[in-house]
Order: sequence, then C-alpha cells, then structure tokens
Amino acid sequence: MKILIIGGSGGIGTALVSLFVASKPEAIIYATYRTHKPRIENNRVHWYQLDATSEREVRVLANGITSLDILINAAGTLHLPNRKPEKSVNEFNPDFFNHNIQSNVVPTMYLAKYFAKHLKSKQGTYFIAISARIGSIEDNKIGGWISYRCSKAALNMAIKTISIEWKHKLPNCCVFAFHPGTTDTNLSKPFQKNVPSNKLFTSDYVAYCLLKLLDAAEPTDSGKFFSYDGTEIPW
Repeated sequence: MKILIIGGSGGIGTALVSLFVASKPEAIIYATYRTHKPRIENNRVHWYQLDATSEREVRVLANGITSLDILINAAGTLHLPNRKPEKSVNEFNPDFFNHNIQSNVVPTMYLAKYFAKHLKSKQGTYFIAISARIGSIEDNKIGGWISYRCSKAALNMAIKTISIEWKHKLPNCCVFAFHPGTTDTNLSKPFQKNVPSNKLFTSDYVAYCLLKLLDAAEPTDSGKFFSYDGTEIPW
C-alpha cells in the first residue's frame, strides 16, 4: 500500500502520518511539508518539501512517485497573520479572497491533474480533500467568513466534478470531501473560544475518524461529502 499525504506537517496531516505508520504496517507513506519537516522518523515515511499551490512542484512530485492507493490533501488556510475571516461582506478584500482560492482549491485541482494516473489500481483507490461544513451552501444558516466559505464551496464543487469524470476514467477510485469538525490546530486557534469542549477535537481523533471512513468507503461512495462522524453533508 502506498499513501500520499499533502500537508503532512499540519495538525491533521501529522496525525494521519502517525496513524498510518501505526495501523498500516505494510504501507509506504509519502508526506509533504511546506517549510518545517516534522520529526517523524520512520523508514516507511518519505518526506518531500512542497508548495502545493505550485503546478511545477506538484508535477515534479508526481513524476517521482509511481503508483498510489490513497491520496489525502490535508493542506489549507483560514487566516493570515494580519487578516482573519470577514464578519461582513463590507470587509471583503480581493487579495484575501484570492489567497483562499489559491490555498484551498488550486492544490486539489493540481493533484487531480497530475496524480490521476497513479490511482488506477483495480483493488480500489481513494482521493480525498479535507473540506469544511462551512462550504456547504445548503447548510449556510449564519453567513460570514465569505472568502473561506466560497473557497470551500469551490473545493466541494471540484471534488464533485472530479468524481463524476473519474467514474468513467477511474471506476475503482473513491473521491470524497471530508469535514473534520473543529480541530485543535493552529488553523482554528483564534476561533476556539466559543467552541464547546466536546466539539473541539484532537488531530488524532480526526485522523482516526477519517481512517474509519476509508476502511468503509467503496467506489459507489465517490462524489460524497462526509463528516467526521460518517454522516453525509449536503453540498
């Protein structure tokens, strides 16, 4: 088994690497980091420095890996040091909007473009992007955070569209989006104040939830949007 985790240096990504090392003793794990390589030393884990928003770097990575059983994109952004999600559309800033699109949508498109040929196994493969319930148009009841919402909605549309195309090209590949819930990582740190303690999850718990989904999902589940608890979220 060969697994690629994009964003392996983030909270959820690091937890996924550790979980796969522990639970899949036969697996070879490829993982990427943007600036700082995590201190996970294992001869089955191979680290690559990657800017997932760079088409050239994604293409080079794809050329260095032969085949995959699982590809998970756990990279993404929510805020910048000098800018947080908008409380109102009056705070809209096109540069911040474009940053959200570039970080939360474009990498998955590049990964699908260059790694499709890696996921052709007849045994069943998986292409997963970490999304967020906030990207569900139907579930949007309170507004706000318009740039982040738009980027995750665009990511969800990309996943749905890729899944439809690959039903013909890669019929054994299960493509889905995954909502991890509010996870105790640097991404959510500034927004945890009002989150109930039982709704603030550890990265290890979220990684375990995703592994459970992977073990249960079939190619017929391709094109779905799953929550951490296994339930489907409306697009």
